[in-house]
Amino acid sequence: MGRGGQSLARVAVIVRAGAVPLWWLGVLAAGIGFLIPGLTGRRIGVYAGAALFVVCAAVVALVRRRGYTAWAERASRAGKFDYLQDRAVTLRNWRWSHRWWLAAGFLLAVASSFALPVAGGAALAGAGAGLWLKAVWLGRRERRDDALLWVRTDWAGAGRPTGKLVKGYRTTGTGAGDAAPGGARRRR
Repeated sequence: MGRGGQSLARVAVIVRAGAVPLWWLGVLAAGIGFLIPGLTGRRIGVYAGAALFVVCAAVVALVRRRGYTAWAERASRAGKFDYLQDRAVTLRNWRWSHRWWLAAGFLLAVASSFALPVAGGAALAGAGAGLWLKAVWLGRRERRDDALLWVRTDWAGAGRPTGKLVKGYRTTGTGAGDAAPGGARRRR
């Protein structure tokens, strides 16, 4: 990285990175949980799972929005020599660094089915849906402001774009990078 350029990762892509694995692991855990009768029975487990899905999705979607908004309002323009990390690299890095947490969450969701069938998997899937909703919210903000939000990769560290290490965001135009506003794959 010559001339002081820094590696930047898209904020929305980091947020969105956990949505797909959490969703599918949650659906799989809920499916396995449905096969286990559990202590409370399937009907109560399914109703509890539906409630947990909605609650988890809402909580994950709404938590830390102020942090994203505060950093977005104070964001500075990305430099000419900054390196914009590809979407696929950001996704791979996040998923690799969180693989043990994802596996532990899946095993815990399946194990909880022996007490309350389906509920643990539904909560995991709700967390994935909440991350997707948060990425959609960030995408709307990026479209409104006509600027994509980026964070330095060394500050995002373990995949937390509002963590303690973050000291600011950078912005680029909406045509920069290979991800659309909200972190989705750019359509050609």
